[in-house]
Amino acid sequence: MKALTGLLLLVFGHGVSSMLHSTQNFYTGSSGLTTFPEFVAVGMVDGVQIDYYDSNTQRLVLKQDWMEQVTRDDPKYLERITGILQGSQQVFKASIGTLKQRFNQTGGIHIVQRMDGCEWDDEDNTTDGYEQHGYDGEDFLSFDLETLTWVAEVPQAVPIKQRWDQNRANNEQKKNYYTKKCVGGLKTLLSYGNSTLQRTERPRVSLLQRSPSSPVVCHATGFFPDRVVVFWRRDGQELQEQVEPGEVLPNHDGTFQVSVDLNLKAVPQEDWGRYECVVQLKGVEDISTPLDPALIRTNGDKTGVGGDGGKSGITIPIITGVVVLLLVAAAAVGVLLYKKRNGSDRSSENTEGQNPAPEARPLTTVQS
Repeated sequence: MKALTGLLLLVFGHGVSSMLHSTQNFYTGSSGLTTFPEFVAVGMVDGVQIDYYDSNTQRLVLKQDWMEQVTRDDPKYLERITGILQGSQQVFKASIGTLKQRFNQTGGIHIVQRMDGCEWDDEDNTTDGYEQHGYDGEDFLSFDLETLTWVAEVPQAVPIKQRWDQNRANNEQKKNYYTKKCVGGLKTLLSYGNSTLQRTERPRVSLLQRSPSSPVVCHATGFFPDRVVVFWRRDGQELQEQVEPGEVLPNHDGTFQVSVDLNLKAVPQEDWGRYECVVQLKGVEDISTPLDPALIRTNGDKTGVGGDGGKSGITIPIITGVVVLLLVAAAAVGVLLYKKRNGSDRSSENTEGQNPAPEARPLTTVQS
């Protein structure tokens, strides 16, 4: 889903002086995927996965060492959150069952998704929150905190929007949760994970090229946090054309990577010296790498990333990030790039009559 993907993989603008903190919960209910659990939930703070739950194990697994301190201070934390997620598992399963009966669907792959969370700017203390629902890889419903109304992303969602809009008290409760309770829980988790979540790790920057006619890829990896700015510039001016920015992807060690391509078709080699790749990360001096042929790693460079030469020298870091992303995010969100072959089968009522309470998975259970 485009909106969910955009929120999950944040790439902020050039203003990196303040820190925008976030917490996000991803829920996926599915049917017809034999190698994928029927229900998966993942919690993240500042782009870092903190826990995982699925219907196969039916237990919450902590993914950060500092979360162990949370459970020591709140001994019933795991039991409480696990119980909440077990209830959510049943809601998602019933929702898909209702869909298949209503639309006479006896088989096939069907996916219900939900993402919710909040953001807090530690500089100006502003907050924001969001809740989005999707079905079969498409945006379906989203909540507008300003108007306290629901936005129907497709025509089929209009009846649910109208029904949920009538429940003004519940919508007020949601706003209070996402802008206050959720933010309070986020601040508490930040205090627990301060040494990990608020650390800074300097990126390593490489220039990669598959063949002489391919774009030159500026690849930054090993940085933390994920709010990085990477861009190409010519004669000191940022390029808006000739470039193709990529998405920030997680590495297996908890750091991140990102790539930005530069198309050289309209760039004479004698002008290469006018170009450079710039990486900006809060707390780190700008890293500038000139477009120098001597610095470019190619498929024939055995010292390239991966160390074994050949095509893997370039593709390994990208593939690694994609695999980790699938495990941490796409699996949790439920195959974000999945599109139903028959779009007309999309249902508008994946959560009809079940507008979950905003405390579906409250972070506010953790007390400072």
